[in-house]
Amino acid sequence: MNPDQIQALNDAARGQSPQAIIQTALAQAAGGAVVTTNFRPYEAVILHLVAEQQGDVPVLWVDHGTNLPETYVFAEKCREQLALNLKPYLPKMTAAHWLALNGGQVPMPDEVERVESFSRIMKLEPFERGMRELAPKVWITALRKEQNPQRSATLQPFMWDAKFNCLKVNPILDWTPVEMDAYLGEHKLPNERTYYDPAKGDEKHECGLHAKLVTDKA
Repeated sequence: MNPDQIQALNDAARGQSPQAIIQTALAQAAGGAVVTTNFRPYEAVILHLVAEQQGDVPVLWVDHGTNLPETYVFAEKCREQLALNLKPYLPKMTAAHWLALNGGQVPMPDEVERVESFSRIMKLEPFERGMRELAPKVWITALRKEQNPQRSATLQPFMWDAKFNCLKVNPILDWTPVEMDAYLGEHKLPNERTYYDPAKGDEKHECGLHAKLVTDKA
């Protein structure tokens, strides 16, 4: 898809609802869509939005093995309530193995090298493997501008992802917690706020899925 086609999609998306953006995305996918999740807070929103349009869309989830128990319970609630076509991808190294070689504890936010080592081995490798195997034409995400002010100006509803050679779609870019909470309440969806991602540390740090890691060489 060329830049003019992407721009045309974004021009048409102005003022459209997430549902309309997802409809357009699925039409572009011709059965080759995927939605990614990490089961962080509010993830039920994007999963419900997609499932309402097409219930069998594969849901790519990297389970790096060090999620909090609450996250696993939340994931199971979402899977059951939304009848998700869940596709878990696990790293080739177990969490216990990585922890044994790296100090016995998950990395803290200020430990940049440990955070990014965890990200490469435990998150990026299985994610990239999943994307290669599922080979989507359209990748639907839960990215929101308020999550990452550093990149908010560059984000659009429709973008081309050169790494995975697919259309990347961000239907809820402009939604704030107010809209997210309202949607959860309206559709009686589960949520879970106890969440920690060792591959990010904090919201300002990239885990590598959507942007380069700090310690990556140019």
